[in-house]
Amino acid sequence: MKRKTIRDIRNEELIEAAISAIHSNGFLSVTMTEIAKEAGATAASISYYFGSKDKLMDTTMRRLLSLLRERSLHCLAQAKTPEERLYAIIDANFDDSLFTKEKCSVWMQFWASAPYVPSLARLHRINRLRVQSNVRRELRSLVPDELLEPVRESVQAYMDGIWIETAQSDKPVDPAAARDTARQVVATLIEGALAGNTPK
Repeated sequence: MKRKTIRDIRNEELIEAAISAIHSNGFLSVTMTEIAKEAGATAASISYYFGSKDKLMDTTMRRLLSLLRERSLHCLAQAKTPEERLYAIIDANFDDSLFTKEKCSVWMQFWASAPYVPSLARLHRINRLRVQSNVRRELRSLVPDELLEPVRESVQAYMDGIWIETAQSDKPVDPAAARDTARQVVATLIEGALAGNTPK
């Protein structure tokens, strides 16, 4: 395994500081000074590592996407059947390391800004297509062809909705409970599709 350099470690620390500062101050209004304060650094040091606030924002979003991909691959590696692989995708989206109040807040703010920032729009598009493809692939073996897309859209809408609700809620975050509930929702959607009930 490749050893992390001091620069890698510092980058991760600054990204975590950016996540915390964005959660507290908002994506559009957060400043380099606020991020630096969160990191126990100076705005000049952040500029040294990232060049600009926009670059740091882009790197932060890429890190969250990378984390989602890492967790997805980890969960999928332990799954054997289409149903297990579908649940693995669900579990990855509500993984303890990803499904936190801060990360949900930052994720939603990034996506809200994506239509107006080309680099974020591209990341959003890539992520959406990847999730669509993964969910669709597993559902092909689980639901009738004519209900594949309605069920796939419902699964993704549910996951997105929980992230939005969590970002706006004052309730404690419970990733394990979120995973269990999501599995129940998906199972209900599949059962409904097999019974001939199109998701509304």
